[in-house]
Amino acid sequence: MSAMKKRRAPCSVCLVAMIALVSALGMTPVQRGARSGQFDSMQAETELQQGIDLTRKGDFRGAIPHLRAAHEQLRDSYAAGFNLALCYVGTQQFSEALTVLQDLRSGSHDTAEVENLLAQSYIGLGRVDETLAAVRRSVELAPKNEKLYLFAADAAMDAGHNDVGLSIVELGLKSLPNSARMLFERAVLLSQLDQFDAARADFHRARELAPGSDIAYIAGAQEALYAGNMAEAAKIAREGIEKGNLHFLLLTIFGEATLGSGAAPGQPDFADAQEALERAVTAHPNFAGAQLSLGKLYLQANRINDAIVHLEGARNLDRRNPAVYANLATAYRRAGNEGKANEAIAALTRLNQEQVENIASTPGERKAGYASRVESKPPKP
Repeated sequence: MSAMKKRRAPCSVCLVAMIALVSALGMTPVQRGARSGQFDSMQAETELQQGIDLTRKGDFRGAIPHLRAAHEQLRDSYAAGFNLALCYVGTQQFSEALTVLQDLRSGSHDTAEVENLLAQSYIGLGRVDETLAAVRRSVELAPKNEKLYLFAADAAMDAGHNDVGLSIVELGLKSLPNSARMLFERAVLLSQLDQFDAARADFHRARELAPGSDIAYIAGAQEALYAGNMAEAAKIAREGIEKGNLHFLLLTIFGEATLGSGAAPGQPDFADAQEALERAVTAHPNFAGAQLSLGKLYLQANRINDAIVHLEGARNLDRRNPAVYANLATAYRRAGNEGKANEAIAALTRLNQEQVENIASTPGERKAGYASRVESKPPKP
């Protein structure tokens, strides 16, 4: 895959996609904070800048202590509060995020971005009604900001609330009916809800609106995946990659579909899949799907230690994905670690039982699948 060797994969959406929001209005949080006045002390300014730098690198946990220290001294700073809340959401500390965001909202910082982070926090806590209310407030403040709809819908999908995500995207399509990315998002959500006929029309329309783009190839490959046609998904993804569209999701779909088509170690297709997945993980280490797929590939290649590293990475990012535990159990057993293998099996059993109960209570509304974030610009400010 010569195109992959000549170009460096662009950095795309981060774990919660919200890092991109800091440039949505043409300024970063640190610029906003600076406009609100000088910091109370040089120490607070140093802590804030260190926290923002770590946030830009995707190191949310590392950023939190610095941002918390800055926020304690600079209670009125939008930069400190917003970035701290962003990191709390990124590490799934939703209750802590709510506290900070509600303070920002009650002050003079009730922005569309704050409302959007509130929506992500509420959905993370399963508070659906409050999620939709926050989305509506966000829309009132910025009805044409495509990213706000997509981030909230992604958060709903990540939490398994595909019906809520669908409501959010349909709200966005009222303001932006020709958004290829939102049509793609709706297609993915409809597929998760087993409404594939309706999804196919949206996949097709998204490709028409953005021909030759990453969204077009991702939509085509995703459609083939949902139809169970691994060979076609791999073919479409390969074409997009060879034309220079190196989005992390397209790389991941290519790797997964190529493996699903039967590529085996030692074959050229297997090597291409490995290269694609390694690029995806390098460009987007916080994407659980790429970590899982690369772990599965290394397991197939009998690189057990490497497989465990990436499967554990996938577990840290997505602790409710049964596929992670199924592959971890295999990897640990082949490594001779029966204790870890049994732990993975126990976790898998619990998740399977929970999914059976969820399906029984809300049939067709909660279904795991590929993440769908599609972003053409670098996310980090």
